[in-house]
Amino acid sequence: MDWFSDPDAWLSRLVFTRGLALVYLIAFVAGLRQFRPLLGTDGLTPVPRYLARTSFRETPSVFSLHWSDRFFAGCCWTGIGLSAVVLVGLADRLPLPGWMALWLVLWALYLSIVNVGQIWYGFGWETLLVEAGFLTVFLGPAQVAPPTLGMWLLRWLIFRLEFGAGLIKMRGDRCWRDLTCLLYHHETQPMPNPASWWFHHLSPGLHKVETLANHATQLVIVFGLLAPQPVASVAALVMVVTQSYLIVSGNFAWLNLLTLVIALSVIDGRWYAAVLPVDPPAELSSPTWFLGVVVVLALVVTLLSWWPVRNMLSSHQVMNASFTRLRLVNSYGAFGSVTRIRREVVIEATDDPHPGPGTVWREYEFRGKPGDPRRRPPQVAPYHLRLDWLLWFVGISPGYGRGWLVPFLGKLLEADPVTLRLLRSAPFGATRPAFVRARLVRYRFTTRAERRQTGAFWHRDEGRELVAPVSLAQLSGSAAGWG
Repeated sequence: MDWFSDPDAWLSRLVFTRGLALVYLIAFVAGLRQFRPLLGTDGLTPVPRYLARTSFRETPSVFSLHWSDRFFAGCCWTGIGLSAVVLVGLADRLPLPGWMALWLVLWALYLSIVNVGQIWYGFGWETLLVEAGFLTVFLGPAQVAPPTLGMWLLRWLIFRLEFGAGLIKMRGDRCWRDLTCLLYHHETQPMPNPASWWFHHLSPGLHKVETLANHATQLVIVFGLLAPQPVASVAALVMVVTQSYLIVSGNFAWLNLLTLVIALSVIDGRWYAAVLPVDPPAELSSPTWFLGVVVVLALVVTLLSWWPVRNMLSSHQVMNASFTRLRLVNSYGAFGSVTRIRREVVIEATDDPHPGPGTVWREYEFRGKPGDPRRRPPQVAPYHLRLDWLLWFVGISPGYGRGWLVPFLGKLLEADPVTLRLLRSAPFGATRPAFVRARLVRYRFTTRAERRQTGAFWHRDEGRELVAPVSLAQLSGSAAGWG
């Protein structure tokens, strides 16, 4: 390794770029499958309506230049195709300018989606993918020696991600400091997975060990990422293990997978060579102009790092903040506070034209979020169910649903087939119900005894009204009540 190129890192780059291509593929598939009911021309928060009150300068996006549902789908399909090209290794056969152009298109397409995605794309892993994708433009294909500065920028990215997450916890909820947060977290996290019930029932002592391990990783071991090898590789392996633990214990879309992939870029390529049966390129070289571009990139990132560094050092640190319209150098963090009580939005419908005390209400089931207490929490990640996630936020504060929850109920009253595809099941299928309503219901994991006795994973109590029973006619007249 020298100051400009690091031939030993070629396998680290290969593992990272293939992993990032997989994340891009998942992200574009999720966008393709969910955009029409959420963001489409007739969606809950239509992109055309959003574009009418913003500008290209404020939110750079190809959709500021042209919009149609078909065009959005075409962009997603383009992203899927280019991701697959990288994933199967064809991108490494491209000349350097072709490689850069391919990754630049992937970045521009996903940035365009995020910038018009509104609340549905307001998650930290969206900006993380955008930033990681931009840095990858400057890593080069197989025949180009990995630029040293380019690989170090990935180290700087995962350092900010992990250290920012650690700081926000220590500055946030007291339970992170008294080591009790994980008494609640596995139960109240946005979308538990099949193992979350078991993790919740670990002993309080083990929950404290989990929390201490998190603090050690994000606040101490993280500095090893900035150290020479092999210390950096050891620190990166710790990040891989902790992210794997999070993948096993919960559904956090592709956040943990992407963090793991970035950590893999830090591991010494010679370690990979000992276990991966991949022959090195015959010759590795780096054009002078390319190294110059990487140096300029490093200087730009250094300058833009002022904002996230200042944010991390601030007592008023914010999570998941972008400081540029291109989302190039961001601040990250998660779970600065942990909810103690889980409240789920339960949406029900009836075919009774005159609902009253004796009316039978039947429930809509969602793909990922808790519903039927006997249903085992599903494994969803690394896929991202945006509607399910936003409903978790509504359970914390109903204000998160303003602007889209009542229109969503309207789509259910219409039995809109595009919207219904976001759900696991609708009580009346393609038939329009007479009324729908939304309630806030408290959920908790069953105890071991309750689980043996009932077979249920959840216990739920009677909830309170969030949106009063409403018909399509009433909704058209804006008569929906908001709890």
